[in-house]
Amino acid sequence: MPQYKAPLREMQFVLHELLNAEEHYAKLPAFQETVSRELVDQYLEAAADFCENELSPLNQVGDREGCTWNDGVVTTPTGFKEAYKKYIELGFPSLSAEEQYGGQALPNSLGITISEMVGTANWSWGMYPGLSHGAVRTLEHHGSQEQKDTYLPKLVSGEWTGTMCLTESHAGSDLGIIRTKAEPNADGSFAISGEKIFISAGEHDMADNIIHIVLARLPGAPKGTKGISLFIVPKFNVNADGSMGERNAVRCGSIEHKMGIHGNATCVINFDKAQGFLIGPENRGLNCMFTFMNTARIGTAVQGLAASEASFQGALAYAKDRLAMRSLSGVKAPEKEADPIIVHPAVRNMLLTQKAYAESGRALVYLLAQYADVVEHGTTEEERKSADNMLSLLTPIAKAFLTETGSESAKHGVQVFGGHGFISEHGMEQIVRDTRIACLYEGTTEIQALDLLGRKVLGTQGAMLKDFTKIIHKFAEANKDNAAMKEFVEPLAALNKEWGDLTMQIGMRAMQNPDEVGAAAVDYLYFSGYVTLAYLWARMALLAQETLAAGTTEVDFYNAKVTTARFYFKKILPRVRSHVDVIAGGVEPLLALDAEHFAF
Repeated sequence: MPQYKAPLREMQFVLHELLNAEEHYAKLPAFQETVSRELVDQYLEAAADFCENELSPLNQVGDREGCTWNDGVVTTPTGFKEAYKKYIELGFPSLSAEEQYGGQALPNSLGITISEMVGTANWSWGMYPGLSHGAVRTLEHHGSQEQKDTYLPKLVSGEWTGTMCLTESHAGSDLGIIRTKAEPNADGSFAISGEKIFISAGEHDMADNIIHIVLARLPGAPKGTKGISLFIVPKFNVNADGSMGERNAVRCGSIEHKMGIHGNATCVINFDKAQGFLIGPENRGLNCMFTFMNTARIGTAVQGLAASEASFQGALAYAKDRLAMRSLSGVKAPEKEADPIIVHPAVRNMLLTQKAYAESGRALVYLLAQYADVVEHGTTEEERKSADNMLSLLTPIAKAFLTETGSESAKHGVQVFGGHGFISEHGMEQIVRDTRIACLYEGTTEIQALDLLGRKVLGTQGAMLKDFTKIIHKFAEANKDNAAMKEFVEPLAALNKEWGDLTMQIGMRAMQNPDEVGAAAVDYLYFSGYVTLAYLWARMALLAQETLAAGTTEVDFYNAKVTTARFYFKKILPRVRSHVDVIAGGVEPLLALDAEHFAF
């Protein structure tokens, strides 16, 4: 298994140089006195130490052992519980929560950098505290004062964990058809009955209590998504003094046997008139849940980034070491019996693809996290609204595109190892299996694509997209006379314009037939993803060129940035052409065959 090494220099490059984190925090009153570069780096180093030494060694253990279920009790793999105890001691669960509930009131964006390290070192383990984060945010935003006082201190400390219970066996992405019921009790609470499936970290032995955030329907509620309410349903009821009371009627009926993420318990949770408490207004549960879901979607984008980083680290070490054949252009290692495989163009293509995705994926995730900071803590309504629009547009791109590219990177990792990549001891095939879920949960790639094209772009008559393409346009205009940037700016400017034209074409066709949106959506998302990363690579190339011109001791580091940007523009960005061609084919080829005639 590749031993994880936190890419601290890369992280610092994005945080401090590309995104000016210190300046970003100085503009937000909540952080301007408290968050400095020094503090950020201290947290990064502490997290790196924990992830490298505690979590990474447990990654394969979790995969091999998996979780065990026995009569409703779930036991996590060896070492998981102990690592979680250490995680709490280091104060990581409380990082971005409010001070009055025991939090450290630090930015969410700092939490995302730590999530990246945790996720790359051991994704399955990271899901246990990761789900709690969303529960905390939902309660902070929508819970009553009493609910906050009851649940937040222990969730914030990490002593309790949280879940989100949305999915039912007949209702995956279509939450409008859920059947879980909530019936009013005389004391103002509700009796929750129903079955939820695919509940990550729904039952385990790492925390004393688990607080389930559950979607259910009240009696007489409107049909569809307008009739869904949100409830807190604890595993153990909580007494008035904050101590744990009797066991609630919540039980883990079974755990799933899965392709990957074996170290995380994916549970069927049964509610049998369990006591629950309404969060937010009646029939507005989905609105409240979106707080949770956006957090979770950025978290899932991190999984794509983590897969690119982990598979790159493993593949790079192997490619430098593994000897096979001689370079076609002449012997590169005459003292050895063959050349290391990193000399071969085909291997380099795979490694550079992983590297390009990891580094620009990191830039995109950290940029989103900064927008999320502004949404929560911005000083004016205008800047909060602007950041929210940007977040709304870019979240489906980040979630879907980074998980798909993460999955591609993971497959390259196996390929670089050749036959050895297929053998479990090297750990490369585990990354493929673990990552595959990222393209499915929190809304599949196809659902995210519909959200992007249908809701965010066409649904706002292109306004949301314009906000972003304007930023790219300004960048291109500012650098159009810079000869060193010509190779990046010209294709970026052309694709940025094409993005608007492509949107217009799809919109016109959709007015004739709404199915055109579904036909174009996935290719449109890929186009959007490639262009978004191209913009970030152009920014990174400019920054590297300016740093080199100003003089630096890290010449190799910044040269590598420019060279990787060049690889991305020459070898990856041209993929957009195939997506444009596919979109031009329209919906007809997809609907021409009668469902009865798919097979005979």
